[in-house]
Amino acid sequence: MSGTQVPADAAVCQALDALGIRYTRHDHPPVFTVDEAEQHWAGIEATHCKNLFLRNRKGTRHYLVVAEHRAQVNLARISAIVGDDKLGFASPERLAKYLGLTPGSVSPFGLINDTTREVRVVIDATLRGAARVAFHPNVNTATLVVAGLDFERFLASTGHVVTWAPLA
Repeated sequence: MSGTQVPADAAVCQALDALGIRYTRHDHPPVFTVDEAEQHWAGIEATHCKNLFLRNRKGTRHYLVVAEHRAQVNLARISAIVGDDKLGFASPERLAKYLGLTPGSVSPFGLINDTTREVRVVIDATLRGAARVAFHPNVNTATLVVAGLDFERFLASTGHVVTWAPLA
């Protein structure tokens, strides 16, 4: 290995390519919130998602929560689903440590960086039937669209246990 770090979005594309997963890339200016991203989604036919990186009260467990971008996510409900104490948003430092990401780029594709599988994954059950889903490729300057079944295949490839549950 040369010691040269592969850019975050290139690493995601390499992982998808290795799995034979087709994707469409849409580049756009940097966005940090769903509201900012919405203006760049015109013409992108997919279910757009929001991704939350959470921790329990003690900071001993971390969760990646994925839901449709308009869904009202209730943290108390997620706490009950995962059987953990009060959940809150994790710090940028925790996000970098566990998923190798920065705020604004949170994505399930960050699971490729969690090789020890410390992050628990919770996905809104409504996404299971989506034809296509859209996520940042670990950078907030692009959106990748993949087939819903391919997204599930990607998740399986990471080795993370995924909890599919109604979150809204």
